Amino acid sequence: MRKSLIQVFGFLISTFGWLFVSCTLAMDYWRVFYVGGKGGSWMIKGTWYWSNLWKDCVVDTSSVTNCRDYDALWAVTPYVQGVRGLLLIGMSLGLVAAVLCFIGMDCTYIGGSEKNKDRILVFGAASHFVGGVSALAAYCLYTNRVVSTALSPTVDRSIMRYGLGTPIFFGLIGSFFIILGSVLYAVTIIPTRKLVFGRTADTPPSYARRTASKALYTSAYYAPSRQSVLLSQSSGSRISRMSQASGEKISPRDTFV
Repeated sequence: MRKSLIQVFGFLISTFGWLFVSCTLAMDYWRVFYVGGKGGSWMIKGTWYWSNLWKDCVVDTSSVTNCRDYDALWAVTPYVQGVRGLLLIGMSLGLVAAVLCFIGMDCTYIGGSEKNKDRILVFGAASHFVGGVSALAAYCLYTNRVVSTALSPTVDRSIMRYGLGTPIFFGLIGSFFIILGSVLYAVTIIPTRKLVFGRTADTPPSYARRTASKALYTSAYYAPSRQSVLLSQSSGSRISRMSQASGEKISPRDTFV
């Protein structure tokens, strides 16, 4: 029962993690830069520059948004290409992992025997872990580029120094959820070793039962009963009394018979 609960908990955590990662692909404000100030006694003017994986935009206080979509695929900044590729690889692995883990869970009735389900669950947990690490690497790459540009003293001051937006934090939380879910899956597969009839728990129960029943049958078959022991003692004493009464010496062969 505990194994099934842990697997269900891991399935929910990993699913929420991939949901967070998927939402960040469509969210805006991956990086944000604000420029503005008081332009008069009756009005505050400000402008927000923000970007995501697909476009650069500008929004002012009049709520007018001007966006420029990124050009052709090969004309995009290399680090943005890397972030896209890592996220797409991670999401592909996450889809495969979700299907494999659903089949390998104990609470489902598909996947075959328990040994096959454990094997499938191992592959699913590994896929979840690799996908989560891939997504985490994508967000770390984007964060490193934004922070290094904002804090580097050698960068020209005319270049806008962006800050991190909300999708980065959502993505980091989702990546940690995915990795935690894969760890919970892996915990339920680790075998527990216990002694059963002098053997470990890896020994098949049927073999242990056969060994115990065989030992019990052998001891019951070959152990002499109390009645047979008493009969042999009485017959031996009778033969000894007959030999004393007759005065003849009985040969060992006759005594044995």
